[in-house]
Amino acid sequence: MIAERIKALREANHMTQSELAKILGLTRASVNAWEMGTAVPSTQYVIRLAKLFGVTADYILGMETENVISTAGLTEADVNIVYMLVLHLQGRNSPAIAEAAGGASTGRRFAAQK
Repeated sequence: MIAERIKALREANHMTQSELAKILGLTRASVNAWEMGTAVPSTQYVIRLAKLFGVTADYILGMETENVISTAGLTEADVNIVYMLVLHLQGRNSPAIAEAAGGASTGRRFAAQK
């Protein structure tokens, strides 16, 4: 699980193993070993990977399946638009979308990072 998550995050961010290794101060072989599942990153590197890719350490470790979207720098109206788009893509019913558009409390899970 960890191997697949690291590889998917690296590829989603259009990075090579060498580029990721350089950012982390490691060898490409270390990153390759993580992605092949023959080694696992230490806690220090799990945290660095999480910060680098904007996910939680739990996500990298396979303990959560939810993604967190940073809304740093967005207005409340922007946040509502992002939330409505997520609902639409998830195929939720239109009353939930209407509720979100009205600004009602919707239990959104967005991270406000500064």
